[in-house]
Amino acid sequence: MKRPLGAQISHMLKDRGVDTIFGIPGVHNVEMYRGIEEAGITHVLARHEQGAGFMADGYARATGKPGVAYVITGPGLCNIMTPMGQAYSDSVPMLVISSCLDEVAAKKGQLHQMKDQRAAAETVCDWSEEAKTAEAAYQLVDRAFGEFASARPRSKHIQLSIEVLGTLADKFPATPVGRTLPELPVVERTAVTALVSVLANSQKPLLVLGGGVIRNTEAKNIVARVLNRTNAAVVTTYAGRGLVDPDYPLDFGAFLAKEEMEETIGQADFVIVVGSELAEVDMWRDKLGSEGFRVRVDIDQEILSSDTEASARLCGDGVDFLMTLEEELIGFDDNSIETLWNKDEIARAKRGWRAETDADRAGIVPIADALREVVGDEVRIYSDMTQFAYVAKEIWPMNRPNLWHHPYGFGTLGYALPAAIGGKIGVGDAPVIAIAGDYGFQYTVQELGVAVELGLSLPIILWDNGKLKEIEDCMVNSQIAPNAVQALNPDFCKLAEAWGAHSAHPKTLVEMQDAVKAAFDASGPTLIYVTPDIL
Repeated sequence: MKRPLGAQISHMLKDRGVDTIFGIPGVHNVEMYRGIEEAGITHVLARHEQGAGFMADGYARATGKPGVAYVITGPGLCNIMTPMGQAYSDSVPMLVISSCLDEVAAKKGQLHQMKDQRAAAETVCDWSEEAKTAEAAYQLVDRAFGEFASARPRSKHIQLSIEVLGTLADKFPATPVGRTLPELPVVERTAVTALVSVLANSQKPLLVLGGGVIRNTEAKNIVARVLNRTNAAVVTTYAGRGLVDPDYPLDFGAFLAKEEMEETIGQADFVIVVGSELAEVDMWRDKLGSEGFRVRVDIDQEILSSDTEASARLCGDGVDFLMTLEEELIGFDDNSIETLWNKDEIARAKRGWRAETDADRAGIVPIADALREVVGDEVRIYSDMTQFAYVAKEIWPMNRPNLWHHPYGFGTLGYALPAAIGGKIGVGDAPVIAIAGDYGFQYTVQELGVAVELGLSLPIILWDNGKLKEIEDCMVNSQIAPNAVQALNPDFCKLAEAWGAHSAHPKTLVEMQDAVKAAFDASGPTLIYVTPDIL
């Protein structure tokens, strides 16, 4: 059956498993909207393309499925490039499909015109391509979904000209019976076998676990069995939190970025880094600290090749590697490998780092503790670039991975609210909460209207310390007189109510806890306004 290509693409996305699209229609991409309802896809109308992108990101992180967004030529694509950059840096599967102009070289002054739209998008995503035919569009969609499944998932962009979108096209290729997507690369078992012999003779083995391990729901159980058989110490990146049971006695928690961890890791004689870039935002220093035998396991060859000091570099899926490692350790009983790590020293170090975190950004730890008491272990948290999140993601133990979502790499403000909306749409009745600072919240505050429109039961913790406190602290530490770190804020509760949302301004921690519990049951979002004087 022939349809305009824009409609065929929506039907193809539905056939490939897409049930939700985030976006904003415009005169250039109306053909993309012709087939959405007919295909049975839900469209979520954002208030800004940046919001649409963050919603797609939050949806993808919560569900594990690709987040898809439709935007217009020029400014629409530019507006979503920030979320595309965030998804790229944080390994989130996001597909952005946009319109583009039919001709730009010989015709100037057109609506939404850019000099090179495709090239601009490519600076912040994995790849950006223009489909000039229906066949090319279909191939690019399948290429994107295949790479999401078989490589490091990152944002991708497909653009189609206005004319091509409206052209009648044959139906997309059917999904072959029994068709499976490509799979992630796996580490050869012989390489793992060789590692076990080294591991068995180590006295201070250490695992460093990153966000590349969290995608598999069985990851935590596999990690636990490996740790129990090896008596290895373990530390996670912020993105890897929840992979280790908080009660495991040799767990260093998520304190990888503490300065003392460089010396601590230097004591290890066997280090395995699984699924982590060990990027600046993971460690905030240049070196991990390991001087002994170090193994890097990652699906990204670029990451592996950058670690020239590693003793072994293995390309493969992190969870599959840990499963194979567990199988190779079957001959070892739990706790049969002796270790020189001291659980009391580790516990003492973690207490000290927690106190240091509390001192560095005073007053946030007790508020975070009180919040954790009432949200439960299964809540999905979306946080913004705010001091509240910087503190909480170090001291808040997670009982399961892939629950705390933060704009780690690109580090953009305005992430929390729209990403939480996308996450809530993806998980339905499961609890979701957003944590934002007063300044970052205003980047995407308009998306509150989407949460009201959809009736989402979404608590939004708004931390207002009246300034860009992190930047002020940075200026003071650099001996710069604080400048441009304060701005006029609105009455946030009245602003939320103007959209039809609920609001609360608790004066005590107990009142905050009661407000959060009520917000999970409310019909619609609730802004919970928290200030430092709550203590």
